[in-house]
Amino acid sequence: MSEAVPEGALSRDASAKGSLVVVGTGIQLGRHISERAVSEIDAAEVLFTITDGWALEWIRARRADVVSLHELYATGKDRRRTYREMHDRILGEIRNGRQVCLALYGHPGIFAEVPHRVMEEARQLGHRVRMEPGVSADGCLYADLGLDPGKRGMQSFEATQFLVFDHTANPAALLVLWQVALAGDLSCARFHAERDGVQALVNKLRRWYPADTECILYEAAQIPVTPFRADRLRLDELPDAEYRQYTTLVIPPAREMEADPEGLADIGADVQALEKV
Repeated sequence: MSEAVPEGALSRDASAKGSLVVVGTGIQLGRHISERAVSEIDAAEVLFTITDGWALEWIRARRADVVSLHELYATGKDRRRTYREMHDRILGEIRNGRQVCLALYGHPGIFAEVPHRVMEEARQLGHRVRMEPGVSADGCLYADLGLDPGKRGMQSFEATQFLVFDHTANPAALLVLWQVALAGDLSCARFHAERDGVQALVNKLRRWYPADTECILYEAAQIPVTPFRADRLRLDELPDAEYRQYTTLVIPPAREMEADPEGLADIGADVQALEKV
């Protein structure tokens, strides 16, 4: 009878296989990275990273052998092709029996197609995979702008996805649109904002919001000595605003919540009961 393997431990056969741990470096490196993420970076046999310049330099100071997958990006190159190349390089090392760590900017599972695809395939092949969370841009957004997503509810969409699919906005709740600079880009090849794309996004938002609705263009501070961006402007001013690839559009609740009589009836309550909530 074989000896039982403690929960969370690897069997002898499993330990001979490659593994993957995906870690987040946070938004402000040095402030946001966890001790667990640092230990995984130090211990990995093969270390890949897709991070900003500050985080890359910090990682290189610890691990000169780090492989930056960011170099696979290129102007005019379809990002989906880049993601496939990243996927193949990471999975190749795992299948070769190496203990691999992938360090990503922010939270490694948010707006990050590559780690989810690699983790799923590696898991199906019998490899051990794990993700360690990191401080994400939305966490910084709530703190910097003083917003509570639990107060009125929140909707969160990638800007182009919101534009081209049948998504509906609720003006009574917080709305966050990510990668607004790339709105309307179906080629997955550009990294800059185009006025027509932002205008198309505004046109759709006008179905639910007046032209003078106050919006916020938000960018988290990447280093402690710089402030975060929180430019407040009207919805109809968005097409002529300045954008970076990571600029986020935030629209606070623009109207009061309305009662749902059917929902109230199902719990044996009426509108007056909401006055106590």
